[in-house]
Amino acid sequence: MVCTPIGVRQGLTALLPPPLSSTMTMDSYTPPTNALAPRAGLGFRRELIPALRQAVPQSIDFFEVAPENWAGMGGKAGRDFRAFTERYPFVCHGLSLSLGGPGPLDEILLRRTRDFMRTHGITLFTEHLSWCADDSHLYDLLPIPMTEEAVRYTSERIARAQDILGMRIGVENTSTYIAPPGAEMTEPEFVRAVVEQADCLLHLDVNNIYVNSRNFGFDPHAYLAQLHLERTCYVHVAGHYVEDDGLVIDTHGSDVIDPVWQLLQAAYARMGHPVPTCLERDFNIPDLQTLTQEVAHIAHLQQQAFGQSKPSRSAQRQKVA
Repeated sequence: MVCTPIGVRQGLTALLPPPLSSTMTMDSYTPPTNALAPRAGLGFRRELIPALRQAVPQSIDFFEVAPENWAGMGGKAGRDFRAFTERYPFVCHGLSLSLGGPGPLDEILLRRTRDFMRTHGITLFTEHLSWCADDSHLYDLLPIPMTEEAVRYTSERIARAQDILGMRIGVENTSTYIAPPGAEMTEPEFVRAVVEQADCLLHLDVNNIYVNSRNFGFDPHAYLAQLHLERTCYVHVAGHYVEDDGLVIDTHGSDVIDPVWQLLQAAYARMGHPVPTCLERDFNIPDLQTLTQEVAHIAHLQQQAFGQSKPSRSAQRQKVA
């Protein structure tokens, strides 16, 4: 076994939001200026474990997991996971909290997520700004009506989630394929309003912005300009698929294309502070070396934007037993 240098875990922790307190508001939250370096990460998947156990490439600073998929995991898979969380920073990205859904907020899931994060020393949680359940899970992320009432309703649920988790969470702008009826504001206005009213943080997904811009015909850079990017705590970048009829689907199943990389660069330029950024790849998963090239490109763009180099480490870490 090998222990990650303490600075690796502390470096990511330094970039994450502080614990929630009754005296702190978003107006008083200032991202740290003395963080060691921006961070580039990868989604943690079981099919990658054999390669990662041999060596975690230097460009991968942290991993992302869905707590729904790993909380309570036992047996060999659970032991494998624990071996990695003891040595590498992790981020939790939820899939099924249904923040804007009509059903009661799943407080059992929230408490299980809180306990899972405490067990594994995870300090950042994000979730989609969408809904995905009513009487049962719908297995899709559906758009929330962009109305003042929906802003209030969703913000109250986010605030309750933050109370249970004991921390500020990031909410992610999502890809959508139908325009919510009765909209009273634009998508970036809705995202901004929820972040402000819930007093939470922003999880920025640049591929989702690109996908929606193609499907609904807006300028993705103008969208970026309307968000409070200084509140960004986390970033996703991914590939997508274009249907024969031109519909763009956020599949996480292909390489990131140049316009999405350019949108990430533009986001970094507006943020003013380094933010952990994760490559999502859920389908058509290539070998670890190929994935690492895209993670390394994230780190390269961060270095260009923020002028910081990664801490010196060995090119390959030893095996994780």
